Amino acid sequence: MTRYLPDVLSIEETEAIIASIDMSEETGQRNRAILETLYACGLRVSELVNLRLSHYFPDQGFLRVIGKNNKERLIPIGSTAIKHIGFYLDGVRRHCPVIQPKDEDILFLNRRGGRLSRVMIFHIIKDLTAKAGIHKSVSPHTFRHSFATHLVEMGADLRAVQEMLGHESIITTEIYTHVNTEYLRKTIMDFHPMNKKSG
Repeated sequence: MTRYLPDVLSIEETEAIIASIDMSEETGQRNRAILETLYACGLRVSELVNLRLSHYFPDQGFLRVIGKNNKERLIPIGSTAIKHIGFYLDGVRRHCPVIQPKDEDILFLNRRGGRLSRVMIFHIIKDLTAKAGIHKSVSPHTFRHSFATHLVEMGADLRAVQEMLGHESIITTEIYTHVNTEYLRKTIMDFHPMNKKSG
């Protein structure tokens, strides 16, 4: 079965989209923190909007994420994303006039103090992509896909990427990150002990 693969952003395009955020706007710091987190952690949009303050461990550099089928995983989060989440928490979220009781533990909030919708995240990214002058169909999924692709291109272990993405199967990760099946075949041929014996 052929899977549809979305556009992948280059590192430069990713940086351009993030740089197009107007930090003087009320929502600028929040949106910067959101995009930094998406790119740093490769989250699904549903995982992003449901991120909890109680699952954020900046001192340890990890997020606890509830993924598909309620499966939990720990994802490393880099210093840049931590820095911008800190700016958002101290400068924006702390001063939110009202926080909806059911969303008190939600990390990213809208102006009314409730959790953001998936649609709102799509809208934010579409708007910023246009401002950056990038003519691709870019969604939260594009950031997830680009996160994984860039990691593999830089030499990250495929199993580690699989764990971070929360994929059940390594096959899904292989397709997701554009790794050619020849890479997997060659790895097995080169390292399987029975192949070494016949050599």
